[in-house]
Amino acid sequence: MNRPAILLTNDDGIESRGLWAAAEALTQVGEVTVVAPSRQWSGAGRSFPRHSTGRIETLKKTFGGADRTAYSVDGSPAQSVLFALFEILPVPPDLVVAGINFGENVGYGITISGTVGAVLEAAASGLRALAVSQETPADMKEDLACEVDFSAAAYFTRLFAEKTLTRPAQKDVAALKVDVPLGAAPDTPWTLTRLSRTRYYEPVPPVRISVSDPVQIPFRIRFDYHGEEPGSDVFALHVEKKVSVTPLSLDLTARADFSEVESVLRQSGAGG
Repeated sequence: MNRPAILLTNDDGIESRGLWAAAEALTQVGEVTVVAPSRQWSGAGRSFPRHSTGRIETLKKTFGGADRTAYSVDGSPAQSVLFALFEILPVPPDLVVAGINFGENVGYGITISGTVGAVLEAAASGLRALAVSQETPADMKEDLACEVDFSAAAYFTRLFAEKTLTRPAQKDVAALKVDVPLGAAPDTPWTLTRLSRTRYYEPVPPVRISVSDPVQIPFRIRFDYHGEEPGSDVFALHVEKKVSVTPLSLDLTARADFSEVESVLRQSGAGG
């Protein structure tokens, strides 16, 4: 029997250790093709930036006990997925995986995540998709020599890749989002969660002398440890210390009573 075809990407760039930990784990599940951004694209969401060139370069990488060709794309994670589908893979893959991300993707901030953006692009193309992220200390900066242990996250990447490939399609589940807590091991329990109703990555005012000075908007992690609702991804990660598994939907329509919404709108006095 043919092994499943797996497309692997990320938002931390082609040289990220998390990407190659995932690649190694996924070779035990299927035939892996790595197509990832040439540089760091954290915070890119599902963007299609016009300044990216779309250039694709090939690299020789060794994983899964063999020398393989990987593809480096000058583009966002979502663009990398489409370039893989249009120009690299001969047929659509059975599964698209994004990760292992350096840092957790939880709460309302996931719309900013390039990791999540990549799997939503894959899902919009009708493909099964899985995003995996590893919690990291808030003060740790990613570099190629970072000390993060991705072994447990690699285990859960393999586990949920296998589950995603074998489960029947489920209504309104476009992708799975998996977040692995610090200190996790293969025997760490996992739990099904929803998104926390918190921003989690809170933007703070930049510090500069003049508005013409170049600067990035910094973020800090903020959540209410004691007030976080049970059942959320933040609660699972920080309170229960479990692996959080969140089913994601492409449908952003509010889960509201339409008759109530319409009644309020029609009473607004603006006509209609």
